[in-house]
Amino acid sequence: MNNLKILIIIFFLVLFSCKTENKKRVIPINTEQLLVVITDSVSSSLGLIYGFEKLTEDANFTQVFNGFKISLGKNGLAWGKGLHPINADMEDFKKEGDMKSPAGVFLLESVFGFKPVEKMNHLKMPYLQITEMLECVDDKNSKYYNKIIERNKVDTIDWNSSEKMIKYGKWYEQGIVVAHNKVETESGCGSCIFIHNMVELNETTVGCTEIDTVNLKAIINWLDIKKIPVFVQLSSEDYKIYKNKWELPLIRE
Repeated sequence: MNNLKILIIIFFLVLFSCKTENKKRVIPINTEQLLVVITDSVSSSLGLIYGFEKLTEDANFTQVFNGFKISLGKNGLAWGKGLHPINADMEDFKKEGDMKSPAGVFLLESVFGFKPVEKMNHLKMPYLQITEMLECVDDKNSKYYNKIIERNKVDTIDWNSSEKMIKYGKWYEQGIVVAHNKVETESGCGSCIFIHNMVELNETTVGCTEIDTVNLKAIINWLDIKKIPVFVQLSSEDYKIYKNKWELPLIRE
């Protein structure tokens, strides 16, 4: 994909596996945009999303939009694989097919949609146009596991399961790719995690995060890859636990 070089540049900031302790700062020092999802508990499938930005150089994060409603995995949250370190207090980890959304801190790598690339020049993020050939592989035995690929550009198709993104209709008319389980990808640790359209209020997902179309469009237009956008998704209890440790911003209700 044409965003591969961008990912390589960004991912040098992190180098750890799903079960390895990381001593580096959690939010990259050059990150200027944060999306933060908070749920009432780890078992909740509903929550709110907030936006933060550093509006001036060396400034603290300023809250730029208040809680939009979101829905996520039917079974709530489980710790995902991202920028955050793993510690002894973390027990439930994201697995393929668990119907849980990943908790933690993750880079946002690109956005996607049905519209042609030439009509999306206003975006400040790498853009993936969904076609009949675009798939996200969720077969944990495939070497392409957790990768978004164009089927017609692969020499050997070694997977038996994938998300043919065009078939998801309105849900995938627009969305954001969450860089979950992307660094040293671990088979079975969860795949194809997106922030995408919500079709019906309070519906749940198999692991993604949903937002209504109007607010999601505003977020997509706001995101800027040069500002190293980061996605934080936690229960309210875990946010209190890790707020100071991970230097997370204060949320204004």
